[in-house]
Amino acid sequence: MKPATWHPVPAPPGITVVYEDSALLVLDKPAGLLSVPGRGPENADCLSARVQALYADALVVHRLDMGTSGLLLMAKGPVNQTVLSRQFAQRAVSKRYEALVAGVPTLQNADSEGWSDIRLPLMVDWPNRPRSKVDVEHGKPSHTRWRIMGTQNLEMASGTLPCSRLELQPITGRSHQLRVHLLAIGHPIVGDELYASPLEVAASPRLLLHARQLSLPHPMDGRPMVFESATPF
Repeated sequence: MKPATWHPVPAPPGITVVYEDSALLVLDKPAGLLSVPGRGPENADCLSARVQALYADALVVHRLDMGTSGLLLMAKGPVNQTVLSRQFAQRAVSKRYEALVAGVPTLQNADSEGWSDIRLPLMVDWPNRPRSKVDVEHGKPSHTRWRIMGTQNLEMASGTLPCSRLELQPITGRSHQLRVHLLAIGHPIVGDELYASPLEVAASPRLLLHARQLSLPHPMDGRPMVFESATPF
C-alpha cells in the first residue's frame, strides 16, 4: 500500500486528516465538536457529517466526547467498519490520552513504569443523563491505567489551582470512563462541566482531555499502525 502522503487529502472544515487509505481514515477532532449528530437540528453539525460530505463511504467506528480533542478513527465502507468494530470489541485497538487534573494523585500499587490502575464498575446515571457514575452493584467492569507525567499550577483570578498532567490508557471503553474514574479518585479533569467543581471548571475554557495516540492492526493486512497527535494544552 502506498504511504498516506502519496496524494493530496481533502480536509473537512476544522478537522485534520492524519491518515487516509482505502480502508480507514484517522482524524484529529477539535474540542467542542460532536463526533456524531446530537438530538435536534441545532446539533446536526458534527465530525461524521463533515467527513462524510467529502468521503461518502466513511462510517463511524467509535466516538470522542464533544469536549475531548484528538484522534478518532472512521472506516471506509461496511466491511472495514465490521473489522474495525471487532478490533475495538476485542481490545486490539490501544488508545492513550493526556489530561490535566486537579490536585496530585497518590500512587497506589504502581508498576515499575509508574502505571496505576482504577477498576471501578460504571453505568449511566439515568436520572442525570448524560452523566455516568460508579455503581458496584449494577455497573459494568471498567478499567483505566494512569501515570503522572508532571505537575503544574494554573494561575486564576481567584488563586492558584495545583494540577497534575496524566497519561491515561482506557482498557475498557465505557461512557465517560476516564472522566468518572478520575473523579472517583478525587482528581477530576480540569474544565469538565459535568464532573468538576465550579473552580475547576473556571480554570479552563475547555475540557483538558486529549486523545493523543491510537494503535491498531490495519484492517486489511494486519500490519501495526501507530498515530500521534500533539496535546494542545
